[in-house]
Amino acid sequence: MSPEEILEVLQTAAPDVSWQVADGYVKEITGVGEVFDGLNAVKRQQYVYKILNPFIVDGRLHAVSIQTFTPAEKAGA
Repeated sequence: MSPEEILEVLQTAAPDVSWQVADGYVKEITGVGEVFDGLNAVKRQQYVYKILNPFIVDGRLHAVSIQTFTPAEKAGA
């Protein structure tokens, strides 16, 4: 999948999150949104993987690296 296709999937499933997808062998996905507030790192990863899992299962998406932040975390980063 292209970064643009991944971005469209993410934006459709979670429009309240600001998403970025960088290309490469490993697609680097960054999401910033209030939805991540109160979630630990595992729950945040599960949130994103739930969206992407159909594409991983059918082989269209392979390796991904996921970083998630709340807006407050990103502002302090």
